[in-house]
Amino acid sequence: MAETSSNGGAPRPAGSAMDMLLSDNGVSGLRRWVPGPSGLKAAARLAARPDRVVRRYAGVAAETARIAAGRSKVAPPKGDRRFKDAAWEQNPAFRRLGQFYLLWGSSLDGLIDDADLDWVDEQRLRFATDNLVSALAPTNFPAANPAVLKATLDQGGANLVKGSTQLVRDMARAPRIPKMVDTSEFDVGKNIAVTPGQVVKRTEVFELIQYQPQTEKVRTAPLLVVPPMINKYYVTDLAPDRSMIEHVVKSGQQAFAISWRNPDERFAAWDLDTYAQAVLDALTTVEKITRTRGTQVLALCAGGIVASAVTAHLAAKDEQDRVAGLTLGVCVLDNEHAGTAASFVDREVAALAVADSARRGYLSGRSLAGVFAWLRPNDLVWNYWVNNYLLGKDPPAFDILFWNSDTTNLAAGLHRDFMQLTIENSMVEPGEMEVLGTPIDLSRITVDSYVVAGIGDHIIPWESAYKTTQLFGSDPRFVLSTSGHIAAMVNPPGNEKASFRIAKRNPKDPEAWLSSASEQKGTWWDDWIEWLRKRSGEEKKAPAKLGARGAKPLQKAPGRYVKG
Repeated sequence: MAETSSNGGAPRPAGSAMDMLLSDNGVSGLRRWVPGPSGLKAAARLAARPDRVVRRYAGVAAETARIAAGRSKVAPPKGDRRFKDAAWEQNPAFRRLGQFYLLWGSSLDGLIDDADLDWVDEQRLRFATDNLVSALAPTNFPAANPAVLKATLDQGGANLVKGSTQLVRDMARAPRIPKMVDTSEFDVGKNIAVTPGQVVKRTEVFELIQYQPQTEKVRTAPLLVVPPMINKYYVTDLAPDRSMIEHVVKSGQQAFAISWRNPDERFAAWDLDTYAQAVLDALTTVEKITRTRGTQVLALCAGGIVASAVTAHLAAKDEQDRVAGLTLGVCVLDNEHAGTAASFVDREVAALAVADSARRGYLSGRSLAGVFAWLRPNDLVWNYWVNNYLLGKDPPAFDILFWNSDTTNLAAGLHRDFMQLTIENSMVEPGEMEVLGTPIDLSRITVDSYVVAGIGDHIIPWESAYKTTQLFGSDPRFVLSTSGHIAAMVNPPGNEKASFRIAKRNPKDPEAWLSSASEQKGTWWDDWIEWLRKRSGEEKKAPAKLGARGAKPLQKAPGRYVKG
């Protein structure tokens, strides 16, 4: 995975979701702006290498002179939407301002390279400087943004008046970032999460949805979706024609999905064992309804951690045949050097974060949403700062952003267990962690597996997701999709720009895999459906009714818990 640096530089590794998301409540938000001890280390190392600093700033001085003379070739990288207004090229003053900003940002990047820091300090320093450089972009200031100046003149300042109102509204409640989506356009169960189905099981922890078959025949092995615990399940069931579940059902696959309850302080004790048992309970119900043993499992992000642990648990009990295949989407199991976010996690930070969530009973979903945004500040913070506050526009209506804003909490017990997994990286060491009393060894997972990552993912580095291919006892099919964390998963047919990469072998080095991979046009969904088809048994007549004795329909999908 690569993330474009906030100063418009070359792509480089971004942060691991689990690490920063789970520890952010334990530290001050100042770390986004202040380099701290890592900055002091960089200064000391640069002081010991004055020749590098002199060469660096001799080049900066020369380029500054060329900017002043109007002869500089400095330009924003392709795709940097901040400088899309024609004035950044055509107006000499704005062109020089933009070039100087880009030069300044790249010089800071260069100084970090020159400091030759260790991995942790380099990641921490880059995170702080990237956020600082992003915040100081001229586009974020009314007088330095030509598009804002035009809008202000055309509207007599009405854009700034409306923007100020929206700023006050957004800053009044967590996570105190610009609103990303017009939520009024969406209604869960009405125009999003609308694939027909029924809730066939409800426990204190989850609801299980069975989807109505849309073909005369279905394959024997059903599919169970295990969503992340820190988001709603319907990322797999967005608007019609953009729904993964709809696509699966129309292909002839029986489909079920877990919908997690949004925990509050009453459910602080829910931990990894709680969720692992919930997956097993859901699996048992799926087996009862479909009268089959062997279920395909699709697990996303943090859901993949639990699903992998459950599969290893079943393997240890000689019951792995209950899983016909395991698909992991944008999920990391090995957290070693997982990017910027991983560099912030140490035992002290983890202890503070766990203590804070234990006091509340949960880790706030709104806080998590804020951390997500600051991992990609240009796109998820400052883009909306300009749109909402300076231009006075409403945010767009987009189903993925609506889902992203529909936050859920993380139970304190699960937060603690995830934090321990992150610190110890114990999931990759056989026997170092237990689930439901069983020592976990991922190498005992021998069922066929399919692992998907996004090449532009700012949350789960694709290189970290790739490490899963070295952990399982099987030989996973690794697929690298275009786009970022969620767009990599929401990849319906019809997008002419969509593509994915596959390779015949999984070498240890992810870059070696990438160099040998071939690009395939279209969506990986179709590749996955074919993979499922080969591993889901013979076709049989689709069931006329949903549910079964002891698992009767309780409510139409999407159910009750998704609304909480």
